[in-house]
Amino acid sequence: MESLAVFNSSLSLCSPSDDHFIPKHPRPSPTTSFPAPRTAMPKLEVRCAAQAQSAEPKPKPKEAKLWGGRFEESVTDAVERFTESISYDKALYKQDILGSKAHASMLAKQGLITIPDRDSIHQGLSEIERRIENGEFEWRTDREDVHMNIEAALTDLIGEPAKKLHTARSRNDQVLTDFRLWCRDAIDAIGAKIKHLQVSLVKLAMENEGVIVPGYTHLQRAQPVLLQHLLLAFVEQLERDAGRLLDCRVRLNFCPLGACALAGTGLPIDRFMTSAALDFTAPMKNSIDAVSDRDFVMEFLSANAITAIHLSRLGEEWVLWASEEFGFLTPSDKVSTGSSIMPQKKNPDPMELVRGKSARVVGDLVTLLTLCKGLPLAYNRDLQEDKEPVFDSVKTILGMLEVSAEFAQNITFNRERIQKSLPAGHLDATTLADYLVKKAIPFRTSHDIVGRAVAVCVSNSCQLQDLSLDELRSIHPVFDKDVYEFLGVENSVKKFSSYGSTGSACVASQLGDWVTKLEITKEV
Repeated sequence: MESLAVFNSSLSLCSPSDDHFIPKHPRPSPTTSFPAPRTAMPKLEVRCAAQAQSAEPKPKPKEAKLWGGRFEESVTDAVERFTESISYDKALYKQDILGSKAHASMLAKQGLITIPDRDSIHQGLSEIERRIENGEFEWRTDREDVHMNIEAALTDLIGEPAKKLHTARSRNDQVLTDFRLWCRDAIDAIGAKIKHLQVSLVKLAMENEGVIVPGYTHLQRAQPVLLQHLLLAFVEQLERDAGRLLDCRVRLNFCPLGACALAGTGLPIDRFMTSAALDFTAPMKNSIDAVSDRDFVMEFLSANAITAIHLSRLGEEWVLWASEEFGFLTPSDKVSTGSSIMPQKKNPDPMELVRGKSARVVGDLVTLLTLCKGLPLAYNRDLQEDKEPVFDSVKTILGMLEVSAEFAQNITFNRERIQKSLPAGHLDATTLADYLVKKAIPFRTSHDIVGRAVAVCVSNSCQLQDLSLDELRSIHPVFDKDVYEFLGVENSVKKFSSYGSTGSACVASQLGDWVTKLEITKEV
């Protein structure tokens, strides 16, 4: 099924192709590590290899770097390979073109370039964008990064006007403008996926009205709860996840463009114009901070990591519940996989991978924190390494959210199995303690009384509701016939009434709030 391949699918946010997620030099297969055979290669193969070698096209002569005026020698091939970032930062091409168009418009307004130059730049950038999206653009490693690739291609396309585009701009402020725009778009995409999962969980709750399940603490049975209540707990977590992303979006939405390398410029630019054109709140106030700041990236990855942890916990819950030991839910074949050796197996692999891939998202955050911890102001080349962890985090979290929603839409809760499991664990013990409190017994005393009642049940292999009134009164005389209104999981759930509790009325109110907030239409 297509949705189960989501983790391997391409992601338009990340790149026009997904090549930068594939190692450029794959680890050799085990067979290549064996010693070479002592016998000579057959002559036919030798000739073929030699012919192939001679047929290889000669490498193009190196292009002069746009920054190469003071240099007398070219960088070595090893340095070029090591320092390039085009293999992955080409993902920023849309944002780079958008920022360059805004910058060109501002330069024209301020009289730093002519109106015809501006129009030529805009037209050329539009043509480059078209070529990129049609797969016609040549990304060149010798041009280092997305910015230099686009600028050099623009120069090839329109000539002299392109050389004016970098007026009052450095790659330092340019890349951060691109990156903030990209992260802003990514946050919006993740927010939409979060809402989709919330809707799936709320609809699942709506389908399971009145179902009571054991609630757990320490993975031991604790109290009865409505299944709807449990599902809505995950919806609440996701809402906070969305809130963190929105807060992050507010803080990152300030424009570094015009800060140049670190000190600004003496040219008469209008940073407020470019900021407004790119839908930023305002320009960043300090040019040094503008080019060296990465806290918006760390905050973004932190929000993603917390979301991943929530999804991992959801995954763990459902993997456990799908086990034979629990048997509380059954995933459909659409979201299950089998075993290569055990014919009977039906595994909830998508949620296991959700649980596993959370480690990647946490690791991406740790990478950024470690990367930034010892850097002096302002810009340092180390910061080139901030892109890949972000791209990976976003791609992974989008996949986790999508497949979690898919799983939620394709599971069935086994009501009969759940019902049979409810008597075990004395889930109504705390409700019995509440009964005693209502009889004016101090809670600590009530706790002790119910504990002794549970001990009697354990000895007799029975439940609290199975104890006779005489047996209860032998523990404490305060018990009366109305005690049975508090015993049993159904009665226990009915007694919950505090705000946010698992009581039927409370959960119905919570569910109604989410239906309204998420704009869910109730199906007739």
